[in-house]
Amino acid sequence: MDLVVPDQEREIRRLAALHEYRLLDSPADDELEAVVRVAAAVANVPTATLNLIDEHRQCQLTTVGFEGGDSARTDSMCAVRFEAGDFMYTPDASKDPHYRANPWVTGVLADVRLYGSAPLITPDGYALGSLCVFHDEPGTLDSRQIGRLKDLSGIVLALFERRRQARLNRELALISEARQRWTDTLLETIDVAVVAADQSGRLTVFNRAAREWHGLDADPTLEPQDFSDRYQLYATDGVTLLPPSQIPLLRALREGTVDNAEIIIKRPEADPVHVTASGRALISGDGTPMGAVVAMTDVTTDRAQQRAIEAARRELAAANEDLRRSNADLTNFAGAVSHDLVSPLSAVHAHLELLEETATPETQRWVAACQRAVTRMRDLIGSLLQYAQAGSAPVHRVPADLGDIVDQVLDDLQSLVEETSATVEAPKPLPVVACDPVLARQLLQNLIANSIKYRHPDRPAHVTVTATRSPEAWQIAVTDNGVGIPPSQRDRVFEMFTRLDDAPAGGHGIGLSSCLRIVDRHGGAIRVEENPTGGTRVIFTLPD
Repeated sequence: MDLVVPDQEREIRRLAALHEYRLLDSPADDELEAVVRVAAAVANVPTATLNLIDEHRQCQLTTVGFEGGDSARTDSMCAVRFEAGDFMYTPDASKDPHYRANPWVTGVLADVRLYGSAPLITPDGYALGSLCVFHDEPGTLDSRQIGRLKDLSGIVLALFERRRQARLNRELALISEARQRWTDTLLETIDVAVVAADQSGRLTVFNRAAREWHGLDADPTLEPQDFSDRYQLYATDGVTLLPPSQIPLLRALREGTVDNAEIIIKRPEADPVHVTASGRALISGDGTPMGAVVAMTDVTTDRAQQRAIEAARRELAAANEDLRRSNADLTNFAGAVSHDLVSPLSAVHAHLELLEETATPETQRWVAACQRAVTRMRDLIGSLLQYAQAGSAPVHRVPADLGDIVDQVLDDLQSLVEETSATVEAPKPLPVVACDPVLARQLLQNLIANSIKYRHPDRPAHVTVTATRSPEAWQIAVTDNGVGIPPSQRDRVFEMFTRLDDAPAGGHGIGLSSCLRIVDRHGGAIRVEENPTGGTRVIFTLPD
């Protein structure tokens, strides 16, 4: 890493100061030319120049008595001692050890004899160059002349500074103008309404969105108490005109800030706009109040959606209440069915048995038909009762051992399993799941019984119950090797009273509907897939 010595660092700063004035290679203005002429007159010499010293050269900004130009810094007489900050003067440069070998003295560039140089020093102490007077004859400068030349160098620096400040002001004006154009473009482009007022509450700014919503521009002559009537500002009921104390702009002016105040703007020949307004008071750097500004956002659609959601919630609550009553009615109906229908059917069945004992062979066939019809009716009523209980009974979810539930189901289905020579496997251990044990037992009993009933005629039924873990639920699968369910029917089988046309076994089409209700009430899902080795695979989930 290179180290910068103090003299090098000062030279870097001096050059930065010089370039800040942007004078090099620029024509001098009339005032600078006049100062150089006055300097020559004060010194009573025919030639004078205004020299600037940069990194490598001496730039003669303007001259009197000769045609100026650039020369090497190493050849410059001014560059020899200008940074000392003192007025440099010699009556005969050819005899001065500092200058006698200089090409401006030796005749290479000129034959300077009388030489005087007033340095141009910035307020920060950096030398930019010098105001130089000279003659090709020896001569003298008295103290009065030297004093006036120093004054003229100060004037030159003041002219430099004025020129720099004018340039900075122009640049700032351009920046300010560009910023204002950017701000105006932004305000006119955004779909947020921006409104501003001065410290007395008089309107000063309406952007495009504000003008469109109000149908008017800002009126600086309007009294603040008349804002609501002129610009149609209403409370959120859309009926009550806002009092001045509730107008967001005036609140920001009075209270310092306002956040998400909601109002209605009634537009001429258009639907009202529901807006939220936020803003704050404007305070200058010295604490002087300047006014206030608010930004208003259109929330008409959002509020309409909120109202729709609230209405839907009310309707849903009413529907839930109707559903609760319907479930209660269904439960009561199920009880009535259980008592008022099943009991008479049992009596009919008993009388048919008595009648069968004394009936003729012809009559016995009729009695048997009646008994089959009674059995079908009793089974149908049982299925309906089971369906009703699956949808209306309270769900009491507890941790339950799935293996124990499967064992209970197999106990219930023992006679069916033995009668059909079916095999049911449930590889242990099965997990503990969160469920209502009674409803889970009914669910698995329906699925396993279906798998046995709809077995393939060419092979004994084989049913497997397995469980796998997903991130937030247990997934239970009941897989069989039965006749299977066509893909086009796999969603329809969960509908009430649905039976497949080519089903080899009887049924009422209620069992899978009951399964769907039980799984739904546990917050899970159920679906039918094909078993790759033939048959059906029913999968349901029990979420944690």
